[in-house]
Amino acid sequence: MNNSQLIYVYDPMCSWCWGFQKCWQKIQDALANEVDIIYKVGGLAADSEQPMPVSMQQFLQQTWQRIGQQTGAKFNFDFWQNCQPRRSTYPACRAVIAARYFNKERVMLGAIQQGYYLSAQNPSDLNTLVSCAQQIGIAADEFLAILQSEQLEQAFQQELAYVQQLPVQGFPSLVLCHKQQYFAIAVNYTNANAVISTIHCILAD
Repeated sequence: MNNSQLIYVYDPMCSWCWGFQKCWQKIQDALANEVDIIYKVGGLAADSEQPMPVSMQQFLQQTWQRIGQQTGAKFNFDFWQNCQPRRSTYPACRAVIAARYFNKERVMLGAIQQGYYLSAQNPSDLNTLVSCAQQIGIAADEFLAILQSEQLEQAFQQELAYVQQLPVQGFPSLVLCHKQQYFAIAVNYTNANAVISTIHCILAD
């Protein structure tokens, strides 16, 4: 255990989080021995069965293009033809918390992101989330039992409430807890060293 924590606030279906992934990995590698790295879901969009409006679909496709140009992240635009998009990320958020019970939150996040952005699968759908769980070695029945439990829903709601108390303005966000103070760390999508230097300056204080 370290004296300080670096809290990563994310949503599995946040495209900017996908764009940040490579840079974030470098940050984790550099700081792993200096801070405890904590993952928390932010909950981008509540449960919904309504089809995503066409205007929102067009906006998100433009966002994917911009993120790809800025960060080099890859996107499979077949998603918009092959799937029925919904503005609903809470199911994916619950899924990574469920995977946490198996100590597999981070690999579940990776499976969801790759399924969504590279394989044109829809993480708003339960069958996609079950498939991701099976890919990382979690039995479907065990995963579903936790995913659909009241215990998990309580944990999810508590996590959303906790994140709302942090200095977070969007996803992804980084928050450093050092000497009982919380510091919002500016996210840089292409320069991991800039983020690392900022954190080192605070830790040195």
